[in-house]
Amino acid sequence: MTVLRGASVFLRPTVREDVPALAAIRATPEVRARWRGGEDLEAEISADLEDSGSHHLTIEHQQRIVGMIQWHAEEEPDYRHAGIDLFLDPTVHGRGLGTDAVRTLACHLVDDHGHHRLVIDPAADNAVAIRCYAKVGFRPVGVMRQYERGADGTWHDGLLMDLLAAELVR
Repeated sequence: MTVLRGASVFLRPTVREDVPALAAIRATPEVRARWRGGEDLEAEISADLEDSGSHHLTIEHQQRIVGMIQWHAEEEPDYRHAGIDLFLDPTVHGRGLGTDAVRTLACHLVDDHGHHRLVIDPAADNAVAIRCYAKVGFRPVGVMRQYERGADGTWHDGLLMDLLAAELVR
């Protein structure tokens, strides 16, 4: 896969050399609260990169690694769609880089992979992420009750959002 160019970000295939920088971002309190993880985040990210069902892209801004975005596809023809997930360095939050990364990947999935529908599933209380995804055209589908276990051990709701190709805000 080639590098995807957004308005402000570059998305390129994640390589092993990116792991320390990505682990440092995952270790920040803001990201860890959503993505969690054990003691060895580098090992976890390395293991994630081995998952043949997911595609991992490093997000770069001004020649600096600022996060990772990943996608997976359901290839069953009657249910075909792609899903997106990402984390971004808190030091660059509020600059539109998350929106740019999601839009760039969404365009790639629609235009180059022919997906007619994309999904994303932020925590239901993550208003910042929900606004980011809405700017790209994602719409709430519904609340997934007690969807994931939080770092505190309790179950938290998730919000399923989807986007149809015709609704993509370019």
